Amino acid sequence: MLTLPDTVGALVLRTDFADDGAWDAVQAACAVPSVDGFAASLSFVGDRAFAAVTAEQVARLPSATYRSFLFLVDDVTVTDPEMPIVAVDLLHTPGNWFRVVPGEMWGIENNLSISNMDFFEFANHADPDGVFRGFAS
Repeated sequence: MLTLPDTVGALVLRTDFADDGAWDAVQAACAVPSVDGFAASLSFVGDRAFAAVTAEQVARLPSATYRSFLFLVDDVTVTDPEMPIVAVDLLHTPGNWFRVVPGEMWGIENNLSISNMDFFEFANHADPDGVFRGFAS
């Protein structure tokens, strides 16, 4: 049985292995700090054992460590120009998910990691297409 790996930062799990260059581009985009200098603490895992795993499936996997959320890089992430990554709730409604553009991952990771906000606060502010692009100013 698969087990979610123990990671230092928030887990970003690769589930699509069709394009290594796209995976590299996603990692680079996620590492860019915000205009205010905030950055997400992320750990990227590209283990082929997780190929094609869905948000619902990953939420049922045992974890090597406590975590309340994680991110998935799937086929949509690597083919859409915005690279919308799947954010998955593992705490309140396991398997619930929405997408987030890489430039907004820092806010999710920073706030969920310290329990400053809840998953639903980001999910409820996703655009009608299901992608969180930040809070309206």
